[in-house]
Order: sequence, then structure tokens, then C-alpha cells
Amino acid sequence: MQHQIALFLLGILFVCIPSVYAQTAVDYVQKGNAYYTQGRYDQAIAYYTEAIDTNPNFAKAYDNRGVAYAQKGNLSGAISDFTMAIANNPNDAEAYNNRGHAYAKLGNFLQAVSDYSKAIKINPNYAKAYNNRAHVFYDIKKYTRAWDDAQKAEALGVTVDPDFLEELKQHPSLSIHH
Repeated sequence: MQHQIALFLLGILFVCIPSVYAQTAVDYVQKGNAYYTQGRYDQAIAYYTEAIDTNPNFAKAYDNRGVAYAQKGNLSGAISDFTMAIANNPNDAEAYNNRGHAYAKLGNFLQAVSDYSKAIKINPNYAKAYNNRAHVFYDIKKYTRAWDDAQKAEALGVTVDPDFLEELKQHPSLSIHH
């Protein structure tokens, strides 16, 4: 009887101890974030990958890894991860904004505008997405829309680059009072 009790208790230990020491996807993302803030992108990517391996549906892990990939210049990897983040959380305005930024860096301005617009549709107060879209509108020569988005971004609390605003103000196709 004592032998059975000992085996039972040992079995409980083997079941409980791994769960105490097991890393969760959130733990891995937090470790990845710590490395990311130190500029140690390879280590951050490794931890975000562990989070994804632990929970393949964890949108934030894909989004964060995408940002780290973008910092390293791997824009196709970033876009792939942002796409997975969106697939796992279609209402993730930040993932749309981040993917839009990667597309803009690649010169795919129409896709960038589409993603920024989706981010804004999800979160109409997303100032960063308005600011980013303003820059892309400028690149595709839609100056009035660029001005409108820049103004909206500022109204929502983002400081828009003053040189950008001044350049927009000076554009002949923009009919604003100087």
C-alpha cells in the first residue's frame, strides 16, 4: 500500500513539475520583447519563433517577429508574419499597419494604402496609420489626401514631421491657405 501511495505521489510530481517549468507562448514573447528592445533582433526572433511553436495561433508572436524581421531588412519574412498575424486575428489594426509599412518600404504603395486603410477602418483613432498613409499618399502624388491624413494624425496626437508638412503646404496642387 505504501508503495502504491509513493508511486501515486511520484506520478503527481511528474505531471505537475513540467507544468510549473513549462514556458508559455506569452513567456517567450516577453523574452523576445526584452531582446528586441536591446536591438538583439536575432535573439528576439528566436523567442518569437518559440512562442509560435508553442502556440501556432498566437497573432502577437507573428506580429512581433514580423517587426523584428523588418528591422533586419527581411521585408518578405515580415510581410509573411504580418499576414499570419492577420489570419489569426483579422481585427489586428497594428498588424495591418505594420504590413502596410513593409509594403511601403518595398515600393508597393497601393498595397500599403490598402493595409493602412484597413487598420484605420478597424481603429478609426489609429493616428500612426493615418501618418503612415499620409506619407504613402504623398509618394503616389495624392497630395490632398496626404494633407488630410497628416492633419488627422496630428489631431489624434501624433507629431507629424514638420518638414513633411511644410513640403505638403508648398505643393501647388494643394489648395490650403499658407
